[in-house]
Amino acid sequence: MVDRFTGNFTQQEPIPDDAIEAAVAVLRSGRLHRYNVAGDDPGETALLEREYAEWQGATYCIALASGGQALQIAMRASGVIHGDQVLTNAFTLAPVPGAIAAVGGVPVLVEIDENLRLDLDDLEKKAQETGAKFLLLSHMRGHLCHMDRLMRIADGAGIKVIEDCAHTMGATWNGTRSGNFGVAGCFSTQTYKHMNSGEGGFLTTDDPDLAARAVILSGSYMLHQRHGAAPGPEVFAQIRLETPNMSARMDNLRAAILRPQLRGLERNVLRWNERYDAVAAGLEGNNSIRLPVRPEAETGVGSSIQFRVPGFSRDECQALVRQAGERGVELKWFGAAEPVGFTSDYRSWQYIPKQHLPRSEEVLSTLFDLRLPLTFSVEDCGVLARIISETVSGVR
Repeated sequence: MVDRFTGNFTQQEPIPDDAIEAAVAVLRSGRLHRYNVAGDDPGETALLEREYAEWQGATYCIALASGGQALQIAMRASGVIHGDQVLTNAFTLAPVPGAIAAVGGVPVLVEIDENLRLDLDDLEKKAQETGAKFLLLSHMRGHLCHMDRLMRIADGAGIKVIEDCAHTMGATWNGTRSGNFGVAGCFSTQTYKHMNSGEGGFLTTDDPDLAARAVILSGSYMLHQRHGAAPGPEVFAQIRLETPNMSARMDNLRAAILRPQLRGLERNVLRWNERYDAVAAGLEGNNSIRLPVRPEAETGVGSSIQFRVPGFSRDECQALVRQAGERGVELKWFGAAEPVGFTSDYRSWQYIPKQHLPRSEEVLSTLFDLRLPLTFSVEDCGVLARIISETVSGVR
C-alpha cells in the first residue's frame, strides 16, 4: 500500500479562545488605533510591548505592522543611509534584500555553508573587502550560525549586526535568545511564523537611542510616552524632532490576538521541535539525504525542516517535487530557475548588483524545504518522512 498524506501545509491552528475574546473586546471598544486609549488604560499594544520585551530579555520593544517594517526601521535607526553597503545572507527570503533596498542600502551577499548558515570565513573576507559597517543577519529557516565567532568578527570590524529572527522566535545560542546578540532583533508575527496575527512584527534592542528613533520612525507622532517598553522622555528630546514618521504601527486588534499566544509560545516551541525531530529521525535512515547539522550550542524552533539530496540533477529535483506532491507532500525546492511560492534564489533579485556565489549555488541547487504546522501530529510527521524517503529512493 502506498501512503498518501492528506494534511494541509497552510492550515494553522485556530486562534486561541482567550485571544478571540480579547479581540472582540477591542472591536467592541472601537479603539483599534494603538494610541486611541481611554484614561489610564495603556492599551493592548503597549501591554504587548512590555510583555514581549520581558519574554525576550530585551530592554526595549516596539510593536510594528510587519517583520519587514521591523527590518527597515532597525536599519534606519541604526544609521543605514542611501548607498551604504549592507552584508547579508545569500540564502534568505526576498523581504531581507528588499528591506535593504527599501532604505537605499546596497546588499552584499555572503556565502552560506552546507548547514545553511552564514559562512563566517566569507563574512570576514567581505567585511574586509567592502568596509561595510552593517550586517543584516538572517537566521534563515531557523538556523543560527556560531554567534560567538560572528560577533567577534563584527566587533573587530566595527559592524553593527541587525538580526532577522523571523524564523527563530524562541531559539537560543548557548542560552541567549536570538535577537539579543546584535544592536537590534527583528521578529515577525505573519501567519506562518511562531505567533499569528496575520501580519505584524517586533523590534527589540537594549540601545535607548536606537529604540527612540525606532519609536518615532514607527509613527508615534508626539505620543511616544504611550509605549510599553520605550526609553524615558529625555531620550526623545532631540530625536523626536530629527526623525521622520514612517507610519508602521501595530494596532490594538493584532496586539490583543498576540498577547495570549505569547503566553503559550514556550510550549509551542517544544511541540514544533517534537515534529521536527520525528521528520529528521525518519529521513536520517536514507543515505541519499543530508540534514543540516545543529550545533550543541543551538536550541532551534523546528517549524520547518530542510534537507539536501547531493548529486541530484535538476531533472531529478523536479521529479522529487512532483512525485512527492502526487503523494500529498508539498516540498519547496530552492534550485528552481524562477522563484516559486516562498522560495528564494539570489539570482532572481534583479534589483541588487549581480553577484556570484558558487558555494551557495551548489547548496541551493539540491535544497528542499518542508513546512511543519502544529496542525500536524507527531505521527503525521513520521508519515511525511517515510513518503519523502521513499520518493527520494525511487527518483534515485
